[in-house]
Amino acid sequence: MMPAGRRTTYVTLENPGAPVPDGAGGFTETWTALDPPAAWVALEALGGAGMEHLTADTITASGTHQVTLPYHPQVTIRTRLTYADPDRGPRTFQVVGWRDPGEARRELVLVAAEALP
Repeated sequence: MMPAGRRTTYVTLENPGAPVPDGAGGFTETWTALDPPAAWVALEALGGAGMEHLTADTITASGTHQVTLPYHPQVTIRTRLTYADPDRGPRTFQVVGWRDPGEARRELVLVAAEALP
């Protein structure tokens, strides 16, 4: 399990909420905070070698970052993570894969793709 001191980024965790009709026949996407709604995470950019390792370890989705956080039962591949980076502004990551090391329910390792503004 990763030491808490290596988790230096505080993110908001959200899952899709109920769609809201836009009045023109479509819908607006909404997001609902999980419970608890935030967590300290370790956020690491993935390079080619890092992604190959995760793929070999059963995560096959492609992403830009690996995110390690305490186990949260509501995190799925539909979850998004958001935070305000002091240097780069708001950032959003969509979970594209996850694993629970040893199925111990103590920690999650996510593969996430950063959404471009």
